[in-house]
Amino acid sequence: MPHPHFARRQSGFTLIEIAIVLVIIGLLLGGILKGQELINSARVKNLASDFRNIPVFIYGYQDKFKALPGDDKAAATHVGTTTFTPGAGDGDGIIEGNWNDAVTATPSESILFWQHVRAAGLAPGPTDLAAGDFPPNNALGARIGIQSTVPFTGMTGTYFICSGSIPGKFAKQLDSQLDDGNTATGSMMVGTTLPTAIATGSIVDSTAYIVCMGI
Repeated sequence: MPHPHFARRQSGFTLIEIAIVLVIIGLLLGGILKGQELINSARVKNLASDFRNIPVFIYGYQDKFKALPGDDKAAATHVGTTTFTPGAGDGDGIIEGNWNDAVTATPSESILFWQHVRAAGLAPGPTDLAAGDFPPNNALGARIGIQSTVPFTGMTGTYFICSGSIPGKFAKQLDSQLDDGNTATGSMMVGTTLPTAIATGSIVDSTAYIVCMGI
C-alpha cells in the first residue's frame, strides 16, 4: 500500500487560482467595454463633424461667390469648366427640396447643393449626378442633407441639416454636444418621422432616428 505522503492530491482550483481567473476575466471585460465606449465616442464625434462641416461649406461658398450653393443661378460661371456644367438654382435665397431627395435628371436645389460645394473644392465627393456614390452620407453610411423648409415643428433657423438612421444613443449625445441636451427643443431635434420631435427621455438607444439641426 502506498505511503500516505505519496498519495495523489485531489485535483481542482484553489481559491487563489479562482481569484486570479476572475481578475483576468474582469480586466478583459473592462477592456472590451472601454474599447466599445471609445468606438462609440469616435462615431459621435464623426457625426458631429458631419453637421458642423455643412455650415462651413455654405459660408465658404458665399464668401467666394456671393451666392448660396444649390440655389446659385450662376453656378456654371462660378464652378463650371469647359467640360463640366453644373446644374443651376433659381437664386431666390432658398434651398428648395428636401434633405433626402432622390438624385434625378432634374435635381432639386438640395441635391445641387452638394454638386456646387464639391465643384468649388469645399467638400469631397463626385460632382457627376450619375455617380453611384453621389448621394452624401453621414459617418454611419446613411443620408445627410440640407433644406430650407423647417423639418420639426418649433425649430428655428434659415437652413436645416438633417441626417437619418442615427441610433438613439448617438442622437442624445449629439444633442448634448451641439445643442441643449433636449431632443425636442432648441436648434437640434430628433424624431422617427417629421415633423414631430421626441423628448430625450423617450428616445430608445437602439432605435434609428432622424436628427436635424437649424443654422
